Amino acid sequence: MAATTEQAARQLAPRTRLIINADDFAFTPAVTAGILEAHHAGSVTSTSMMVHCPGWDDGVRQAKATPTLGIGLHLNLVVGAPLTTAPSLTDRRTGRFASLSTLTRRALTGALNIDEAEAECVAQLEALDRAGVVATHIDSHRHTHALPVLHRAVARVAVRRGLPLRRPVESHRRFPNDLPSQLHRGVIACSWRVTSVTAAVTRAPDHFIGVSMQGSEGFSSRLLRVLDSLPAGSVELMVHPGHVDDALLAVDGYTTPREVELTALRSAAVRDRLTRGDIALVNFGAL
Repeated sequence: MAATTEQAARQLAPRTRLIINADDFAFTPAVTAGILEAHHAGSVTSTSMMVHCPGWDDGVRQAKATPTLGIGLHLNLVVGAPLTTAPSLTDRRTGRFASLSTLTRRALTGALNIDEAEAECVAQLEALDRAGVVATHIDSHRHTHALPVLHRAVARVAVRRGLPLRRPVESHRRFPNDLPSQLHRGVIACSWRVTSVTAAVTRAPDHFIGVSMQGSEGFSSRLLRVLDSLPAGSVELMVHPGHVDDALLAVDGYTTPREVELTALRSAAVRDRLTRGDIALVNFGAL
């Protein structure tokens, strides 16, 4: 009888622990508002928070008012200015972060200072600490932590803090005919694998999905297809819901797709699919 009971319990247990993580919390007030709408609709379980961006003060208030939402650090090395003195990360004329293309070129040519990168990551985590936000994980804006030098720097911090670090390696089996997405996934995955050779080993969910979802007009149908084909184990699904405001238009090109993602994440079809019983919605605190 005991064996039968255990067998039945295993059959009823969800086969996938799913973290639906919304990037860019506190980027701008409108982005934060959209993420919270998706969370309250029952889909988004986790978010990654940007430090000292246009939506920072509002984001801190909202984070404290939403204890059911897991919140990590969305390490930002490309928007605004650093919290530390970091010449290798910045435009020397302005003192603001260098562009993504410049940061990438410096990473590939060995021009980034690992101690500066590590100090900036620590400073941004400490800003969350001072704001009373307990970080559950680390990832980064535009996946910069997959670049040479930066991977090692951020992994050091993640290990010291005991925090999971996003592993942005996504299967090419998903949406194989989407060639731009395949190329994007390939570049990120290649960089991650190469830089992992010298980086500390960090914790992460078993699987990552998200790059294949970005910018797709068919986001809703893709999302439902992904939810129907999730692998067993733990999975991070990266999303970017949000509303668009002037602050976002001034600093980021990913605008209208955020509204598309939000509509899907709030839809009855997605809510119904998530409550079918084969998926357990969790945040990074469950790893």
